[in-house]
Amino acid sequence: MSRIAEFEKTRAPLSEPLPEIRPGIVDLARMVERLPAAAQERFRRIFHVSETIGHLDPPESMHAWIRGYFGSVDVVVAQRIVKVTNLVTMEGALFNELRARRPIEARATSDMVAEARTRTGDPFCHPESGTPEDVFGRVRGRFCVTASNIAKYDGFHGIVIFREHDPLRFGEEQVVDYISTALAWAEEVMARDPEACYFFFMWNCLWKAAASILHGHAQVTMTRDMHYARIEGWRRAAQAYRATYGSHYFDDLYQVHADLGLAFEVEGVRVISYLTPVKERETLLMAPELTDALKRALYRALACFRDRMGVLSFNVALYLPPLGPVPEDWSGFPAIFRLVDRGDPVNRTGDIGAMELYAANVIGTDPFYVSQQMRRAFGIA
Repeated sequence: MSRIAEFEKTRAPLSEPLPEIRPGIVDLARMVERLPAAAQERFRRIFHVSETIGHLDPPESMHAWIRGYFGSVDVVVAQRIVKVTNLVTMEGALFNELRARRPIEARATSDMVAEARTRTGDPFCHPESGTPEDVFGRVRGRFCVTASNIAKYDGFHGIVIFREHDPLRFGEEQVVDYISTALAWAEEVMARDPEACYFFFMWNCLWKAAASILHGHAQVTMTRDMHYARIEGWRRAAQAYRATYGSHYFDDLYQVHADLGLAFEVEGVRVISYLTPVKERETLLMAPELTDALKRALYRALACFRDRMGVLSFNVALYLPPLGPVPEDWSGFPAIFRLVDRGDPVNRTGDIGAMELYAANVIGTDPFYVSQQMRRAFGIA
């Protein structure tokens, strides 16, 4: 009898509840079934969950290799895959923890990251002479200075250059200053062009996150007419949700995650381990507006990535309503930081492929694990 046939004889049907449920993505559907009726209804407004079993029957000659990578043959013979779809924003994720343990053959040397973090002499090490300035000059913070991006995404596209070369060496004061300086840059842009009122902040750390210069820096843009497509998409989705259900999407999104133990609030900041992440460990930080508490929360979340979960390469994005008057309705849209792990920098294989670009995001990290680590980092029991 094959291993698949043996498994089929012993496993319970997917529709039968498991006798014990641990907080984890593989048991998400059963966790939802145990919520109160109102919480279930709220969850199903926003998310759809389905699951399946992927089977395979490896030859004996592969068993040693499989055990070396995955621990046992049994765990690969029948793999539980969970598909989560956000019905409001149409984001989707496919979870299989074995994806995080799959063999990676295209690897660089392990000392590349340490060398890159300490190698100085790039243009950002001397920004006054090595980078152009904006038409209104430079904005200077305590720990950073701005420059104009030499190859622009948009009419106003700047750089927040950190005084610290090492992109992973940052503390709370530094992170707060980077965000505050970025906003001061935005104010200078608005003074020049009030219609360029849609602000975007992004931080790409190391080459896996698309940083072309490794010296610590973030980028800022201001655009006109409409916010960038993904941010405008979230706004429209939230407006449609409110028109349909009479409640605020972002409040319900937080509560759905809190009902499952995937979200908590501290100092007015909501921290969410997102059920449809764009990639590994995606965390959302939300507050009614961009407060100092939200800036500090970004530091704590990034420190959790770096110090607790070993993340070296990450992306950060800030979603904000427009900074000036616009015709569309942004009511109820909070300030949101999105941060995501971009994988091991010494792995030359990209973490985003055709599935992520054209179908759904394939995820190997359990959001319940991410939430557990975030709770510890924020001092939440």
